[in-house]
Amino acid sequence: MRPQRRQGAVVLRGLEHATPTADQALLDRREPDWQHNDPWRVLRIQAEFVEGFDALSGLPSAVSVFGSARTKPDQRMYRDAEALGRKLTEAGFAVITGGGPGVMEAANKGALEADGLSVGLGIELPFEQGLNPYVSLGVNFRYFFARKTMFLKYSRGFIAMPGGFGTFDELFEALTLIQTGKVTHFPVVLFGTEFWCGLMEWVRGNVEGGGYISSGDLDLVTVTDDLDEAVAAMGTPNGLG
Repeated sequence: MRPQRRQGAVVLRGLEHATPTADQALLDRREPDWQHNDPWRVLRIQAEFVEGFDALSGLPSAVSVFGSARTKPDQRMYRDAEALGRKLTEAGFAVITGGGPGVMEAANKGALEADGLSVGLGIELPFEQGLNPYVSLGVNFRYFFARKTMFLKYSRGFIAMPGGFGTFDELFEALTLIQTGKVTHFPVVLFGTEFWCGLMEWVRGNVEGGGYISSGDLDLVTVTDDLDEAVAAMGTPNGLG
């Protein structure tokens, strides 16, 4: 099968598959006709926000789960993510992921099989990924920044499982917005102490120890291997917990 990817409602295959993604085109200052193309992009970006707000405005209280797309179903972290999706649903939350495979698929699977609302926020990538089959409400985005806004606007907390740069990106953006008061009462859980403790030790020793963040900023984060503790850290769907 020829490689393909989706760009909004458009499917690109063959030579068209090699064209830049929307984010690549937006950020490429070498584009010869940017004076004419960028103003039109503003309308596309506006439409993407409108579509996202429209699709997600009716969500109940939700928790976003992040983690590696490379995690396999026979790995423990996949099973933990599946159990986490189920427990979040049983606690009354919708579950939001990036809609891809691995940890994201597992969390969506757990939520869907517990009869919960399983949300996937996909993104255009140079290779086809698509939404996993356990997403019951999915939105595909061209632009990372529009997608990231939806994660923050419609979540009441984040749970980060072991992952790569994408997981780190979402985590540190959330912590920055909490630290600067842009979002309030936004619990963050790092699930998997073996994976996360090295990072937290470095942050405590070099970042907090060097005075680059304030003492107490790390109190924003819960590190655990306990699924029930991770869910409890999110509070209650009505916000009273």
